[in-house]
Amino acid sequence: MKTVLLDNGHGGLINGKYQTPGKRSPIWDDGSQLFEGEFNRAIVARIIEGLTTLGIPYVNICPEHDDMALSTRTRRANKFYDEVSKDCFYMSIHSNAGGGHGSEVFTSPGDTKSDQIATCFGEIYKVFYPNLRLRTDFSDGDLDKEANFYVLKRTKMPAILTENFFMDNEAECKEFLMSKKSRDTIAFIHIDTIIRTVS
Repeated sequence: MKTVLLDNGHGGLINGKYQTPGKRSPIWDDGSQLFEGEFNRAIVARIIEGLTTLGIPYVNICPEHDDMALSTRTRRANKFYDEVSKDCFYMSIHSNAGGGHGSEVFTSPGDTKSDQIATCFGEIYKVFYPNLRLRTDFSDGDLDKEANFYVLKRTKMPAILTENFFMDNEAECKEFLMSKKSRDTIAFIHIDTIIRTVS
């Protein structure tokens, strides 16, 4: 069975202090604020709980709350690929910013095995959020966006990076990123993608 290598992007909270400059929502009028690294770790924790129950193998690439370098993350993933098993894929989890709305999934440029995983994620997303935007690029025939992100270019195995809603969009931040119910749904979309990829 394939192993999923999970990467919760950016740093977390250590003694109440956020470890990554930027990568946070504005402070909303009610005083609330989202830290992306906390959200990413909350989603990965839910994914791990689900995979453990299902008996699907995984590795948490970055269990620390420190903001680990991208080179460290990819080196750990590639070490697993080289020394443990080549039957694996990489999943990096984020929330977005930049004034937009909706979600998107990225792969490295070109026609790769990552595209199938990304398409699976996008299709499942639309089942759970049929009325919400999935930001796509069908110019190469599939829905994923392509980018030269470090973790997509430097990993040896198929890899996707998900951007789940926009933390600087107040409605999306509060309704989806800061909501326990929606965090559970976002995690399940990733879990279902993994199930379909490893089966």
